[in-house]
Amino acid sequence: MLGKRTGSRHIAVVLLMCLFWYVISSSNNVIGKMVLNEFPFPMTVTLVQLCSITLYSGPFFNLWRIRKYQDIPRSYYYRLIVPLALGKLLASVTSHISLWKVPVSYAHTVKATMPLFTVVLTRLFFGEKQPTLVYLSLLPIITGVGIATVTEISFDMMGLISALISTMGFSMQNIFSKKVLKDTNIHHLRLLHLLGKLSLFIFLPLWLYMDSFAVFRHTAIKNLDYRVIALLFADGVLNWLQNIIAFSVLSLVTPLTYAVASASKRIFVIAVSLLILGNPVTWVNCVGMTLAIVGVLCYNRAKQITRGREQPTLPLSQTSHVKYSPLDQQTDPYYRGSVNGKLSNGLHRAPGNSLLANGSGMPSGTATRLLFV
Repeated sequence: MLGKRTGSRHIAVVLLMCLFWYVISSSNNVIGKMVLNEFPFPMTVTLVQLCSITLYSGPFFNLWRIRKYQDIPRSYYYRLIVPLALGKLLASVTSHISLWKVPVSYAHTVKATMPLFTVVLTRLFFGEKQPTLVYLSLLPIITGVGIATVTEISFDMMGLISALISTMGFSMQNIFSKKVLKDTNIHHLRLLHLLGKLSLFIFLPLWLYMDSFAVFRHTAIKNLDYRVIALLFADGVLNWLQNIIAFSVLSLVTPLTYAVASASKRIFVIAVSLLILGNPVTWVNCVGMTLAIVGVLCYNRAKQITRGREQPTLPLSQTSHVKYSPLDQQTDPYYRGSVNGKLSNGLHRAPGNSLLANGSGMPSGTATRLLFV
């Protein structure tokens, strides 16, 4: 009974967080497009978002009592954390360039190619081969994006290339973030804060050289256009919230479930952007967008089917009998540690919610964590 209640609660938390994720992400994309239409500096918009992650995360995470991460070995830091930060930076900048150059709906249609990049990158980095069914499921994605590209009224080559690069960057971030969470047992929100700080540190000199002088000469900054400044501030806050929820969903579910949730979010963002921004589309363009998103869902289903086939099944025999005998005064160590509020070493358990204290209700090393309990 307790297991069913815990499972239902977990599902409810994931569904609620996905709903927040969809609303905040669509709002962030619409406001981001409005900002870039009036203030065409994608690198500066990226800088504002990285500053938001860096400035807001520390105080709020301490207020929420998110556990601090242990020291990460220097070799591991340079081998995985730094490349992750570079990937996040590259994905953020190119994502804003694509949002500046092409409509939100088209940018997110191109980002439906994430499964394609995931298959290619896992083959390159881990030598992982996919079954034929998975490769076939990529065809609708490629076809749909191709149709959407050919029929896009506001097509721009730089926008297309930037969207593809950002999709590759986000795909790498999803793959390696999960690995870092598992290897280091770092809290997913602390990982977000760490990557934000490191990305800002790397990006700031580049921004000062490339964008700063042009930004300070722009009329919106010289005349203190409060509308543009307010939109920049709102974009930074919404991006910070979106990152928190995205990292939380990623830590709560399997990569396959996260991919399905991400595909559903893309549908929501495209629909909201078409409704609010009203960029012109043709019916053939809509067919291409739909085919690309359906292709993503087919890919996720193909992955689920192939994983089900790979799971071994135990042989059953009608003549097999299992004889049970009581344990001789032996108790599972996890159960033994909870008897009378004492740990197995005789120390008393500290009062409070252990789930909040260590970020997991399971032994160390599990990849599943609840953020809000």
